[in-house]
Amino acid sequence: MDILWTPWRYSYITGADRAMKPGVPAKLAAWPDDKGCVFCNLLASVDYAIAQGMDRDEAEAAAGLVFRGERCFVCLNAFPYTSGHVMVMPYAHLNRLAAMPVETAHELVELAQRTERVLEALYRPHGLNFGLNLGEAAGAGVAGHLHLHALPRWVGDTNFMTVIGETRVVPESLEITWKRMREGFSVV
Repeated sequence: MDILWTPWRYSYITGADRAMKPGVPAKLAAWPDDKGCVFCNLLASVDYAIAQGMDRDEAEAAAGLVFRGERCFVCLNAFPYTSGHVMVMPYAHLNRLAAMPVETAHELVELAQRTERVLEALYRPHGLNFGLNLGEAAGAGVAGHLHLHALPRWVGDTNFMTVIGETRVVPESLEITWKRMREGFSVV
C-alpha cells in the first residue's frame, strides 16, 4: 500500500489550529487583533506584518495572498481541491452579491477573467470551475465574506481516491502554487 502524506491538512482535519486566530498563518501570528473573519484576519495580519518590517513578498506568501487589486484580491485556498485552487474576493466584508458596489463587482469579474487566463497558462486544465456559495446552507465554509472559488479541472480528476477513499491528492505544495500563481499574475 502506498502512503500519501498531506501534513498541511492535519490542522484542518483535527482542528489543531483552533487556538490561533482564524485565517492568521503562524508566521503572521504577531498580529494582535481579531476581526472575526478568516479573510479579514488574513489581510490584516499581512498588512500588520508589512508595517512591522516584514518583506511584502514574505508576508503575502505566508498568507497565500497572490494578487491585490484596488477593491478585490486573489488568494490561495488553504485547503485546495486541486492545484491552482484560488479565491477572488472583495476587501470589504460582504456576504451578498447584491450588497457589493458596482465598481467592486466589476473588479471581481475582471480578476476572475484574469485568474482564468493565469490558470489556463500555468496548469493547462481541461476545464475550470468558478463558483460562489452565498450562505451556510449553500455550502459556504466562510459565509460572512463573499468569495469566488476558481479551480482548474481535468478529465478523470475525480478518481477512486476521491470516490472510494474520500481523499483528494494534490500534487503541488501551497508554496509552489503561490510562486507559480504570483508569477502568472505578474505576466498575464
